Amino acid sequence: MTERHTALRRVWTRFAAVAAVTGLLLAGVVAAPAASAASLPGWLSTRGATIVTATGAPYTIKAVAWFGMETSNCAPHGLWSIPLDEGLAKIAAMGFTTVRLPFSNECLAAGRTTSIDANANPGLVSLTPLKLMDTVIARAKAHGLSVILDRHRPDSGAQSELWYTAQYPEKRWIDDWTMLAARYKNDSTVIGVDLHNEPHGPACWNCGDPARDWRAAATRAGNAVLAVNPRLLVIVEGVERQNDGTSTWWGGGLKDVRSAPVNLSVKNRVVYSPHDYPASVYAQQWFSDPRYPANLPAVWDANWGYLAKENIAPVLLGEFGTKLETASDRAWLATLVDYLAQRRISYAYWSFNPNSGDTGGLVADDWRTLQIAKLAALRPILTPAPQPSPTATPKPTASPKPTVTPTASPKPTISPSVSPKPTVTPVPTPRPTAGSSPAVAVTWIPQSAWGDGYVSELTVRATGPVASWSVSWESPGATAVTNAWGMTCGIRSSTITCRGDGWAGSLAPDQTVRVGLQVVAPSAPSAPRLSVTAN
Repeated sequence: MTERHTALRRVWTRFAAVAAVTGLLLAGVVAAPAASAASLPGWLSTRGATIVTATGAPYTIKAVAWFGMETSNCAPHGLWSIPLDEGLAKIAAMGFTTVRLPFSNECLAAGRTTSIDANANPGLVSLTPLKLMDTVIARAKAHGLSVILDRHRPDSGAQSELWYTAQYPEKRWIDDWTMLAARYKNDSTVIGVDLHNEPHGPACWNCGDPARDWRAAATRAGNAVLAVNPRLLVIVEGVERQNDGTSTWWGGGLKDVRSAPVNLSVKNRVVYSPHDYPASVYAQQWFSDPRYPANLPAVWDANWGYLAKENIAPVLLGEFGTKLETASDRAWLATLVDYLAQRRISYAYWSFNPNSGDTGGLVADDWRTLQIAKLAALRPILTPAPQPSPTATPKPTASPKPTVTPTASPKPTISPSVSPKPTVTPVPTPRPTAGSSPAVAVTWIPQSAWGDGYVSELTVRATGPVASWSVSWESPGATAVTNAWGMTCGIRSSTITCRGDGWAGSLAPDQTVRVGLQVVAPSAPSAPRLSVTAN
């Protein structure tokens, strides 16, 4: 048997063994005993390649991302379906200790959120995004979870190559970080700050160009944060293009830290954070190596794992995830889990959300059903934690409940450098679309598009009482509707037909709802003619 076959057999044997405990895993997830939020680690620091507590005890961060506060919703996704506490309880019961919370600078300044269901989350719908962040952190603490704040994007449309843009200059980036550091200065629930998600393209490490040198920028921002709160961990991602000419995932290259580390004014605070994904996200050259997957540890060692292996600095694998649909992906994940477990490397799985276009999530589209196969694969690095007894959420002052208007997520920015990224279409000023029924006016609002799909929303306004309504349009090449909210949808001969459903099924006079869907298609229609009926 060849070396490759031996490695694959070892991976598959182990994966089968892990999958065999699926029933036990499910029982552990849904029936964890109660515990106290006092299990939070408090402020952390570093010692060599180890993250340690205030008492010097080694600590491994086991995080999962719950995204949405970096998108136009400015709120964690799924709050249109489940209560915030329910999501956090699931995360804690799965065995995670930490939530990685992406946000955008645009959302920090926004006056409102969208997509929060008033019935599921009555205390959240009126909050600004910043107040909502306060609440997420407070409720995470109640469930025994720490929080890492992740500046995922400057604006809410798309990932930026560098840490600044024309609209959001470096000063705004640093000012917002120091504001957040001050806001949570006395709350050790917030253990770290991920300074900028996935530097790539022209971003370089220690190249000396102030406009591109990510190491220098991370030093400036890290020192500014620690001047406000010297107890935070400063999480620094890598770059795509390394100085030896090799390229890896966006944010994944940390090879040059060996000769040029980030040195901050407060010692023992830097944690390096690469990202890594399987072949289903992008076919990096190492996936075609005849030794695969046995070659992977050497690839990881070269790009970032050496930091932990040689006791140089702690590593937190900031993103990794998969739909787990192919043999290659299953081999990749099993090998990576072994690698993390053996080296006790901290991590943040992408993602809790099911609506990640490249990876899916740890729950199904209903935001409740567990993805048992994925949790089984993660079992060696997840120890189901005791589920805390959270304190009650204060009841809000009674106020009129706004119309529930769930919106969709742009495809998350986890693709590699040479893979096309989602193209986010600016939201136009809504205008009624020709073909609307006299009782219903419908507006098409494109949200995002990428190589094999798109997300769009529609506003539906009733001009009179409406018991039911439907809308259809041509979407050339469309093959599936993978997600929809406020509607049920189907496709026939490239014609998509959606009918109002649930909270958006019937409308009162002058009521407006915002519904949406995600479609598998080679392109997105920019302004399709909508055919609308209503009864």
